[in-house]
Amino acid sequence: MSEKMLTTPEAAQVLGVSAERVRQLIKAGRLPSQQFGRDHVINENDLALVSDRKPGRPKKPVEDMTATAAQPKKAAGKGAAATKPAKKQAAKTRG
Repeated sequence: MSEKMLTTPEAAQVLGVSAERVRQLIKAGRLPSQQFGRDHVINENDLALVSDRKPGRPKKPVEDMTATAAQPKKAAGKGAAATKPAKKQAAKTRG
């Protein structure tokens, strides 16, 4: 029995992901393929190797998210806060 070979876009459609994601799976070694020139072809049966993957991006570690939330926000600009009092003081001395 002949095994059906799929192009990267065809494999992406079957898996419900983008063609770029299929290329990433190939590059990571999670999805076997054969390369012909610059294109990859994937055995249809090999799609079962990645069909049970978790959808979406992995979550960031909790410590990374709390570190950024605890940092104070920066002022709009260094010079903006320093120049306003000087202008007000100059206006007071004139009038």
